[in-house]
Amino acid sequence: MAEGDQEGKLLGSADLLNIINGDHENRAKLPVTSSLPMNGGNGTYSYSKNSYYQKQSAGVEREKIIEEIREKLDMKTLSSVSNTIRLADLGCATGQNTFMTIQTIVEAMQRKYKSQISQSRPHDSDDQMPEFQVFFNDLESNDFNTLFTSLPQDRQYLAAGVPGSFHGRLFPESSIHFVHTSFSLHWLSKLPEELQNKASPAWNKGRVHYTSAPNEVIEAYACQFAEDMKRFLNARAKELVPQGMMVMIMTGIPKGMPYSQFPTGMLYDSISSSLMDMAKEGIIEEGEVDSFNLAFYAASPEEMAGIVEKNGCFGIERMELTNPAAWMKGPVDIPSLVTHVRAAMEGMFSRHFGSLVMDELFGRLTHKLQDISDLINSTCHEKVQLFAVLKRK
Repeated sequence: MAEGDQEGKLLGSADLLNIINGDHENRAKLPVTSSLPMNGGNGTYSYSKNSYYQKQSAGVEREKIIEEIREKLDMKTLSSVSNTIRLADLGCATGQNTFMTIQTIVEAMQRKYKSQISQSRPHDSDDQMPEFQVFFNDLESNDFNTLFTSLPQDRQYLAAGVPGSFHGRLFPESSIHFVHTSFSLHWLSKLPEELQNKASPAWNKGRVHYTSAPNEVIEAYACQFAEDMKRFLNARAKELVPQGMMVMIMTGIPKGMPYSQFPTGMLYDSISSSLMDMAKEGIIEEGEVDSFNLAFYAASPEEMAGIVEKNGCFGIERMELTNPAAWMKGPVDIPSLVTHVRAAMEGMFSRHFGSLVMDELFGRLTHKLQDISDLINSTCHEKVQLFAVLKRK
């Protein structure tokens, strides 16, 4: 999921279609939006068909999640107040990944409950097992229809959709027992204002990200991320019950690693280069490239820990970097990687540059990444996935 808050007046559907399809002059009328949901539906470039990398990367953390629940989640206490255990998956998108993760969490919680009950009341039966309710959250424009048509028939929980930005409140106070979010928190709620001001030192001309950018650009991104996380943690602090648990999986970066050596940074540099080539050839306007930035930020564990500690409502149970490509045995499949990138980000590019140039953009990106495939393969096993487990105090 790509988080984003919208500002500006709404346009008519005809105007919007014309602008997105290639009206360079009027595309500036679009509301300022940092990001959009993943591609919906079940088409060639849909997220539901192109989220295998996310599935495998999340799978790297599966046993850790089970361990944290087994060792640190007190199911007996959580179920003593309510016979319904409520979970939330924030940034669920449209694919099967959310269901697989939730099933893992629910089963781990059920095992922990049985273990605790068998120790205190050995003659109780499974009839005392609490009910589970799962809330699937994403932006209002997420394709919830595709999501819910693929709900597992044998699920062991009641399901509900909750549209809205997770940077604000989504649930009643002290109503949620477990929160999970993966590959969502690295998306900013909005672009830093400095990036949209030509007179600012953070004006990011010719680039779409802070990779290879001046320090002023990096600092603008970092400040926006800190503000977003402050809002996110404040909201979750209200919603989680005492001793409730939150698992967060997102892109991270080792402290001190140059952003240009960051694997995802190479991708963003190649996107910038592809767009600038298209501008030089007159396919798009150079000003369109200058005014476009991806609202994506990778934090270090130290940076994230500082934000959590400043909030003061959560204890840090685990905070570490892992290798998201530990499952990958051979070289990176560049065309497949680009298709996954397209499924996740096409909406942002299409909204700004027009849908008619998307094939051109992602075709060029494929060629550029193939040209540096040796470099990509040499860095793809860096520990650049942040895994964090927090408990509500």
